[in-house]
Amino acid sequence: MAKILITEDEDSLRRFVARALQLDGHETVEAADGAEGLALLKKDESFDLLLSDIRMPVMDGIELALQASATFPSLKILLMTGYAEQRERADNLSGKVLDVVSKPFTLPDIRKAVALALVA
Repeated sequence: MAKILITEDEDSLRRFVARALQLDGHETVEAADGAEGLALLKKDESFDLLLSDIRMPVMDGIELALQASATFPSLKILLMTGYAEQRERADNLSGKVLDVVSKPFTLPDIRKAVALALVA
């Protein structure tokens, strides 16, 4: 199974997603913002997937995706957002980000998106 970094500033959603992915046998590591997520990526280069919210304090998911893809070009990146304008910002990341998952989502939605991203 995969090692997944979940970067989401909303604690309850981050834990919800982590538990869902753990049910599928994945190992998850959690970060509360993009800066913390980037530090974790640099500390442990064994992640298979970055799953990040776009809108976060300190460093948003777009900047995190840009820095992560520059430093770790083989890292798969999946973004999440509940804001249409944030989804449009992610359009400039084609080739770096596999998909943008719209919030709110269900457990099956996020599990399927992660499964598809991991085989991409």
